[in-house]
Amino acid sequence: MSRSGQSHILAIGGGSFRPSSRQNVIEASALLRYGLDLTGQDRPKLGLVATAVGDSSDWLLKMYGAFAQWDVEVSHLTVFPMPNVADPRAWMLEQDMIYVSGGSVANLMALWRLHGYDEAFEEAWRAGVVLSGQSAGALCWHVGGNTDSFGPDLRVWSEGLGLLPYSCGVHYDAEAQRRPLLQASVASGELPSGYAADEGVALHYVGTEFIQAVSAVPGAAAYRVEGDGDGGVKEFRIEPRLLTP
Repeated sequence: MSRSGQSHILAIGGGSFRPSSRQNVIEASALLRYGLDLTGQDRPKLGLVATAVGDSSDWLLKMYGAFAQWDVEVSHLTVFPMPNVADPRAWMLEQDMIYVSGGSVANLMALWRLHGYDEAFEEAWRAGVVLSGQSAGALCWHVGGNTDSFGPDLRVWSEGLGLLPYSCGVHYDAEAQRRPLLQASVASGELPSGYAADEGVALHYVGTEFIQAVSAVPGAAAYRVEGDGDGGVKEFRIEPRLLTP
């Protein structure tokens, strides 16, 4: 486990994995290499969490395969039909980095709270475990954002862990409803000011401070979205650091 004295969160707007030339195989992107490098470990322990897709065995197997050629020690945590490890809290604390998949963030948070994972994740974060994830796995660390957990029409959602006191926008350039709904909910005060990420972009926080955005896609960006105090909203483009493929 990283014991740098710093707490890292890497919230990915999309693009953690990319298709491979091999059928039914995915490859981990440079965004995940960046996250693993934050651990400071030569052979980091990477924990996979797929609660947001119902602990899909197919998706877990694909994620395992994506790291097959990487020098990492991979394991996973499930809740269906029961936790697969005797002590989920201890499992979290043993990891150097935990990656949370996309899916239903509303269902994910309901199950995490039911099982006490919300408190365990906060403890792991404070202990120096790098927390990461895409879409639902990015929203969950924030106060909230918008989600398709309830259907194709996005809804404002504010039931996140709140480790980061901001709103979060994911798939910002890829799904038409995302940007206007986040802007409207920040303008109205329904959500706090926050940050958003295009596909292929990740938001890096140290503690609760936004440090920088990184990208695996040229031309993609991150954004600061904040209320103007007068019922409106301001959005500022943040140029990310482009990572080596």
